[in-house]
Formats: sequence, structure tokens, C-alpha cells
Amino acid sequence: MASHLRILLVFFPGQGHINPSLQFAKRLGAMGAHVTLLTAYSALNRMAGSRNPPEGLTFAGFSDGYDDGWQKADDLKLYVAELRRRGSEAVAEVINSAAGEGRPFVHVVYTIFLPWVGLVARSLHVPSTFLWIQPATLLDVYFYYFNGYGDEIRKNSGDPSWCLEIPGLPRLTGGELSSFVQSQDEILLPVLKEHFDVLKSETNPKILVNTFEALEPKTLKAIKNLKMAAVGPLIPSAFLNGKHPSDTSFCGDIFEKSKDYVHWLNSQPKESVVYVSFGSVSVLSEPQMEEIAKGLVKCNRPFLWVVRRNENGEKQEEKLSCKDELEEKGLIVPWCSQLEVLQHESLGCFVSHCGWNSTVESLVSGVPVVAFPQWTDQPTNAKLVEDVWMTGKRVGKNGEGIVESEEIYRCIEMVMGGDEMRRNAKKWKVVAMEAAMEGGSSDFNLKAFLDDVRAAI
Repeated sequence: MASHLRILLVFFPGQGHINPSLQFAKRLGAMGAHVTLLTAYSALNRMAGSRNPPEGLTFAGFSDGYDDGWQKADDLKLYVAELRRRGSEAVAEVINSAAGEGRPFVHVVYTIFLPWVGLVARSLHVPSTFLWIQPATLLDVYFYYFNGYGDEIRKNSGDPSWCLEIPGLPRLTGGELSSFVQSQDEILLPVLKEHFDVLKSETNPKILVNTFEALEPKTLKAIKNLKMAAVGPLIPSAFLNGKHPSDTSFCGDIFEKSKDYVHWLNSQPKESVVYVSFGSVSVLSEPQMEEIAKGLVKCNRPFLWVVRRNENGEKQEEKLSCKDELEEKGLIVPWCSQLEVLQHESLGCFVSHCGWNSTVESLVSGVPVVAFPQWTDQPTNAKLVEDVWMTGKRVGKNGEGIVESEEIYRCIEMVMGGDEMRRNAKKWKVVAMEAAMEGGSSDFNLKAFLDDVRAAI
């Protein structure tokens, strides 16, 4: 039977989309399915292990016209159009080729920003399922934005005193909504709307969500006509059972993966280190970098700060006025294995942009957060961290949009000294592990999904 469970997983070629897609595929593979992961070459090039995948997984790529990856200087509208055109052709070709070889795909799974994959699969009579890799809360916000609340949000989102109140969702101010909604993004909002249009045309659609039931119990059930099934947290399973192995061969930009930072962490007292990382996409301005540096110096705590090198390979930290003082107190690295760091006993708090992967990883690791959101889903995630799960504190910006050093210092000290936040973080660590273990809610939901796939063969 396992040989008949051939599933095609198509994921968006963004850095933050690689890890959850890969972990989802690995989970299916461990349950007896064979999964082919299809994405643009720009993503495959960042997955060194894609050339030697584990048993049950294969990789396939296509050119979206941006084989070195999309850059902010590129035309986003053109990129989205080219990804759709070339990606649709690739999906059809892969499905038809497999069928012609007598090894047809019985199901297609696709991730955010790729609604056209569902349309292609339908045209070829292959059932499909949408995998949402962000929180269920944000999926609900987008749904209601397109279904009855759009006018209210557009009218009031600029008013700091206004709150969006929808049954089943936490109260959200305009500044806590996705940046796509706040800016009325004319390119990506229509793509998100198309996801719901595709789902609306299906019979009894189900959405798989990278969360777990105890984390978002109400928001997972807030949309009556859409069934959401929590299958997360989608992180390497070994980090969910405390074995702490390295599982980075498939993910991350290709840096010199020195383990000097591990030796440094080993030398630090328990729960003493401030870990600072803003993910693989966010680029901070020089003034903001300077304020973070000054805030870390003022804290006078050991820190590990991930500072990516710029496009010319230059070290951004070289421009900081307090570089010498920084080097006396902590360590600056261009890359690290984030989960390995977060699960180290020396970690005290995580200064994070609150991308969903980082947010989930902080919860799974039981580490409280200084929430420093930038764009897309991050403002909503930061809201959940502070007000719903109560595992962290959000920073505030000045009138120029900069988080000043005093604010950074204040929030770090609040989180490092916040016993309740630390207790809550450790509580969620246990709950996340229970959801992912065999017989847990997410494990049950994923097996139920595969049972449905089998039943449709």
C-alpha cells in the first residue's frame, strides 16, 4: 500500500517556507508515504541535502526565472506572475510524467502563495490540500478580511485606538494585523484571496495548519465552512524529544557552519544568554543595528547575535560604534543552527522578529521572547506571544519607526527577569511535545489526513 501513497508537495521558494515544508514531508515519509517536493531552483540551491534525500523523499525543481532568488530590487508583480506561469507548467509536467511512468501521484499538497497549484491539480483530476505554514489566527484574519470585514479594516486600520473584534479571535489593533493588510498590498493580497476562492469551490475542504490544537483552540474552529487540522509544530522531530542532534543539512543559507558558538554557549551560566536573530529575510537599517548594539551593551549580559553579511560579503557589525564593547560581552556570528541554540541550557531569552518558524521554535524550546516584529505575519505573531500565550514582551518604536536602545534594554530586562513568562514558555514546551508525539493531537490529525488520502485511491 505504501508504494501507492505518492504525494506531491509544492512549496513557495522562500527561506521561511523550506523548513516546515521539509518537516511535513518527512512526517509523511515516516508514516509510509513517498513524497516528492517540488519548488524553484532558488530554494533547492539552499538545501544542500536535497541531492541526497532520506528514504521516502525525492526533490524536483523548476526555473521561475529567478534562479539566484528574488531580490527586493526585482519587480514583485512580475515575479509572482512568472512563478505562476512557469510553476503551473512544472506542476502539470511532473504530474503527467509520473502518471505516464505508471507511478501516479494520488494527492497534491501546496503551501501559501501557490493557489494555482490547486487549480492545476484539479484540472488533472488529482485531489489537493492546502498546507498553511503560519498561525491559524492569521488565516482567520485573512478570511474575514475577504469575507465581510474588509471595509471596516480598510477604514479604521490607521486608527491606533481601533480594534478588530471577531468571535473566536483575540482582539487585534490595526498595528497588530499582517503588514499585507495594513499596507493594502495590491500584489499579494489578491493571491491570498485566491486561496479562499479555490477552497470555496471544493467540497468539504480541509486545511492543514502548522500549529497545535492546544495553542490555538478557538481560532482553529473560527471559520465554520473551513475545516482546519493542526499538524504542527513542523520542526525536526529529534528536537521534540530532547535528543538535540544537528538537522541542518537541508536548510539555511550556505555559510561556514562553525560550531565555535556551541563551545561559547557551553561556557555560559544557565539561562544567562540573550540570543538575537531576525531571520533570513529581514534587513535592519544601520540606525536600528546601532540601537540594538547599544541596548545589548547596556544590558551587560552575555549575548549571541546573528548578523548576516551584506550582499558584498561585508560584516555589518564592523560599522557599529560600540563594536569593541560588544565583543567583550558576547559573540556575533553570521549563521547558527537556531534550534540547537534555543534548546541550549544557557539560553535566557530570544530577541526575535517573530516569524512563525522562530515563534514556534521558541515555544518548543521553552524560551521567552523579546518580540521585535518587522512585517508580514510578524505583528500578529508578536501579539500572540505577548497577550495570548504570555511568553514574551513586545518592543515599542519611536516616531521614526526605530526601536531605541533604552526600549531594547527595558524589554530584555523584563523578559530575563520575568518568572511568569519563563514558566509559561516552559509550559508550552511540554504541550508542544505532547501534540507531536505518537498519539498526540497533531500526530493523530496527520494520520487522519493520510487515511483520507488512502480512502480516495
